[in-house]
Formats: sequence, structure tokens, C-alpha cells
Amino acid sequence: MLAACGTDDSPPSGAAPSGTPASVPGAAPAGAAGAAGAQPGAQGGRPAPTVTLASGDVASVSRGVVEEGIAITGDLRPIETVEVRARIEGDLVGVFVREGQRVTTGQLLARFEASEQESGLRSAEADRTAVESELATARWNLEQTAELFRAGAVSERDHRAAQQAVVSAQARLAAAQARVRATGSLMRDTRVLAPTGGVVSRKFVENGEHVARGASLFTVVRGDVLEMAADVPARQAGAVRVGQAVHLVADGRSLTGTVARISPTVDPMSRTVKVYLQIPNRDDAIKGGSFATGRVVSRTATNVLVVPTTAVRQSADNGRPFVYRLAGRTLDIATVQLGVVDERNGRAEVLQGLNEGDRVVVGNVGTLGRGMQVIVAGEERAANGQRQPAP
Repeated sequence: MLAACGTDDSPPSGAAPSGTPASVPGAAPAGAAGAAGAQPGAQGGRPAPTVTLASGDVASVSRGVVEEGIAITGDLRPIETVEVRARIEGDLVGVFVREGQRVTTGQLLARFEASEQESGLRSAEADRTAVESELATARWNLEQTAELFRAGAVSERDHRAAQQAVVSAQARLAAAQARVRATGSLMRDTRVLAPTGGVVSRKFVENGEHVARGASLFTVVRGDVLEMAADVPARQAGAVRVGQAVHLVADGRSLTGTVARISPTVDPMSRTVKVYLQIPNRDDAIKGGSFATGRVVSRTATNVLVVPTTAVRQSADNGRPFVYRLAGRTLDIATVQLGVVDERNGRAEVLQGLNEGDRVVVGNVGTLGRGMQVIVAGEERAANGQRQPAP
């Protein structure tokens, strides 16, 4: 609110004209502005208009960190979801886990009735032992026959027969060993083990059920790492690299991850590139399927002059950015050059036009112009309190 509206001052080139509200993208109305009397003007003796601002309408230029990034959204999915299926057909004699229970790799989840598999394994092992004995006998016979053949006591036919007996015994031993391995695998399949560490999200069977081969038994979810597939516009995909930092917010929590993979092709329908992100999720703090928003950090500037983006206006004359700066109690206009703009945190890097400690007006506080006298409400009350005599 202005106490007087007559002034010969107008913003120079590169600033919004006085009397026309400056356009500030994303700015919201800040503290109240009200008339507070007129101060003597320096031009033609006219009084300079005065504007009263709340303390929240003024910010100081300081040093900080700003990040520039590409906005992304998507659902967070567990890095691994495993469907545990039955490898054999049979009756379950034990189910040892329930839904929501955490398991480790190799932990016993369930067990099938295994008498048939045990019998088959013992039979195969017995056959292997018998064939091993036959092979040992065949080799001993070959050694004896070879000595007799060298001495001329047996014919070459007998020597060749002894050699063939060894070869035949070796083949039978290989077959017996293969049968032992096959029956041993069936025996191991009677014990259902967790293929990965995680949490049992679903249990499809109960103790005592007859289960067909290939039937689903459990679903185990590994959620210590979450993955998100985000669509990035093709025109921005060139700025995304594997290993770049990612800042996300999901369920009110701030998360940090990295770019893990990038699709090599552009979707012809949406003209986007699929980017895959991985986010550590210790103690499963974030549940799989949660919606997340954030950005891929493409550039970071540290220890730079930072100004709130709500303080930056756009000149109607040439489109150059400027800010309203407080020179004591007088409003001035400073044309600025910006660097990295951190839209998520509402901050922008200032390359030229401001110094550390400068005070600027933020938000939409009404019509402003160079030369106006500024009263900051909180500071004015504090100054008045200091001037009051002690009781």
C-alpha cells in the first residue's frame, strides 16, 4: 500500500516500470504492504512514496549451494521380487514362514515329504558303489592280462577284451554317478529354500497340502534397494549420465540415490527416454510401490551468492532479470545475471548485480519503484522500542 502515488522516478532499462506489478513466476503474496506516511522526495520537492513491508518480505543475499536438475516422478519398486515355485510334486510336511516375515538367503521356507526321494538316492548310491567295485576289478584284470600279453602267455584278443571291460565299467560308473546327482537334486528339492534375503510378501500354501510341480509357494521381496523407472523428455535426456545423484521425496521422507541405467532408445509415442534409478532403503523404511517426486541433479554450484527466486522479476522492456534492493531505507533496482537456478528449493545463483549481505524484496507486495521509502514492520517496532525511555 502506498501513501502517495506521485513520483517522477521510473525503473531504468532492465527493470519493471513503477506502477506496474512485476511479473514473478511462482511468486506468492508475501507480507502486508501499507501506507506509513510520506518522506520528503529529492525530486522537485515532491514527497517520496512509502511502503511498509513485513519482515518476511525481505531476504538477504547469502552464500550457499544450488543445484540444477531434471524433474522426475514415478513409483518406487523393490530391486528384486522372487516367485518361489515347487520343483517337485508332493505333499508338504512343513511350512515355516508367514507373510511379512524377514528371511535370509538359504533359509528353509517349507519341506516336502521325502521318503520316495530318499529311497531313490540310496538306490543310486548303492548302484554307484557296485559299479565302482566292478571298475576296480576290471582294471586289476587289465593289469594282469597286460603282463601276460607281454610275456606271450595270452592272446591279443584276451588283452583287448580286458581293455574293453575297463571302458565298459567306466561308462557304467559315469551313468551311476549321473543318477546319484539326479536323485540328489530331487532330494534337495524337497527342501524349499529362500533364493534371496528379504521379506515374505505372499504365502500361497499351507502345511499338509498336495502341491503340483511348478505351483507358486511364496513371494519374497528384496526391498533394501528400491528402483524407479522415470520418463525424461528426449530433449533433456542428453544431460543425464549413469552415476548422477538423484534427490527424491516419498512418504514425507527425503531420499538420495543414483542413476543406474539409461535406455538407449527414445519412446516414439511419448518422446521420452526411460531412466532407471536406484535408491538405498535401509530397514525398508520406504515401502515398495510408494510414489516419489524429485530430480536428477545435472549441475551443482557451491559457495555461491544465492537469492530467493521469488525476489527475481522480469523486465517488461527487454526481459532481463532484476531485483528490488534495499539501500538503507530507500528502494533501488539492481539488474542481475543468474547462473544455476534451483527451482525445487526456490534459490538462484547470482553471478553479477548483487553482493553478499544485500537485502532484497521477495514475493508480490504490490507496486514498487526506485526511490520509494521502505519501512520493515518488525525492524520499525524494534527501533521504536529502543527509543522509549525506561520506566
